[in-house]
Order: sequence, then structure tokens, then C-alpha cells
Amino acid sequence: MSRKRSSYYDNYWPQFEPSPLIPADGIKAKSQRGKFVRSWWGSRWIKALTPLMDSGRLSRGRRYARRGQVLEINIASGKVTARVQGSRPRPYRVTIKLTPLDNAQWSKVFDALAEKALYAVQLLNGEMPEDVEEIFNAVQVPLFPDAFADLESDCSCPDWANPCKHIAAVYYLLGERFDEDPFLLFTLRGRGKDAVVAELRKRRVGVSCGPEIPAYTPDTIKAMDVLPLSGCLEEYWSSRGDLPSLSVYMAEPAVEMALLKRVGLPAFIEPGYFRTQMQRVYAGVTERAMAVAFVDRELEF
Repeated sequence: MSRKRSSYYDNYWPQFEPSPLIPADGIKAKSQRGKFVRSWWGSRWIKALTPLMDSGRLSRGRRYARRGQVLEINIASGKVTARVQGSRPRPYRVTIKLTPLDNAQWSKVFDALAEKALYAVQLLNGEMPEDVEEIFNAVQVPLFPDAFADLESDCSCPDWANPCKHIAAVYYLLGERFDEDPFLLFTLRGRGKDAVVAELRKRRVGVSCGPEIPAYTPDTIKAMDVLPLSGCLEEYWSSRGDLPSLSVYMAEPAVEMALLKRVGLPAFIEPGYFRTQMQRVYAGVTERAMAVAFVDRELEF
């Protein structure tokens, strides 16, 4: 990942004066101060960059990301391409490559994830488990860059250092992208979200989660003779005799906002803000529902 420093650079450097940065209206980081990312996977991604470059270039990379100097970012299997506006009229071209996992490695990961019912449910509902990296580590398959040779980067700028500040800016913004969609980590490792979900569903087929429920047929439910409404108005609000035997199980959901995550958000809604608000709503509804379910006295509404 290093470039060879030429003698011309050494001779030129004493007379070199940095050109002023050309302002750009590109992708501005949501974090304008303090911590750059919120999620553990975003933090873990940025942490992998820290040992690879000096603090000065990291700081300038954060400034570039927050000023909107990164014009575009494209994420594909094993590769990220971007354009960054620097001090020259033509934007610099940035490439970041992360070695994709091979089929055997992904197979071990999918088998391990499928064995964990909670992980499978969370992933199938579009939620990244907090400790999913432990599954990768258990089968000795890296999710994040764990070696110097695992990550390859390049920039068309004249800076002899690699990674440079332009690469760092893209790297920081990728951390924010992972905050919003952690499945992009899987995409970089060679499997998109749809492929991950499909493989987990395939492996979960036939896994017993309780007593087998027979498939529905017209004869499954037997018809019952019931009185017409006009003949049972006095008992309409009364419970049947077998109702006390009905058992109800209540608990907090294993996957937060499962339906919303599976259906997805409309394109016209800002995802970060809406998701934050809905998390508060869901948490409030869950807390109130649990309070109503387990209260020992009559509640007033």
C-alpha cells in the first residue's frame, strides 16, 4: 500500500507551497464535530484505518469529509470508488479495495449464523446483530480488515503517502454509510444483503422452532354452529367458558422495528431522522404495553 518516494520529490519539497483547497458541494458528513460514527460497526471500520496513516492526514481527511469535498462514493463487491475535490481543478480518483471472502469462507459464516436462531431472525429482518463479528471470528473469517495486506487503496493525487487525506475522507464517510446500512460491510466482503438473506433462509428451512403446525386446508378448521346475532345480544360481551384456559405470552421483541426494517422506508423520507423517531415511538409503545399486561390493578386511560 506504499508508494516509492522519488528523489524528485525530495528536491521539490522544500520549494513546495500547498495550493488553496477548492470548495465543493459534495457529500457532507452528518457529524460536524466530536465522534464521527454511532454504531459499533462504523467505529470498528474507522478503527481499522487508524494504524495505517499519521494523525495529520486523518485530521485533514475528517475535515474534507465534513466540508463536502467528497463528490461521490460507489460501493460494490470488494471495491469502493470515489471522487474527491482537492486543490486542483480535476477531482482526484480514489479506490479502496477489501479482499472479498471466498465461497468456502462465506459457507462457514452462513452455517454458523444459521445455527444461532436469534442472529438468523435479526438478519432476516434487516438488523445487524451487535456481536456478529464474534461469529466471523469463531470460524476464523475476517469481517473487518485484520491485516495490512487485506486493504488496498489508491488515489490519483500527488501525495506520496498512501493512505492520503483524500482516501481518509472517503473512509470516514464509509463509516457513516455503515451506520445507516451495516449490510454494506457484507457487500464489500462479496455478499449483498439479498444474498445473505437468501442463504440464511435456505439453511433455516427444516429447523424446528416448536410443534409442527399442519398446513391449512379447507378441512383443517371444522365448522361450528353459532346463533345469529339477534339471538345472543345479551351475551355478546361475555366471554366463552373456555377462555380462562387461553395462555398469552408477552415479551419485548427480539428484533426492534422488525416490520419497518423488512418493508423499508420510502425514498422521500430522510432515513436517519425517521428511524430515530420511530425507535422512540416503538420503545414507548413496548413499555406501555408491558406495563398494561403485567399491572395488578385496573388502569385508567
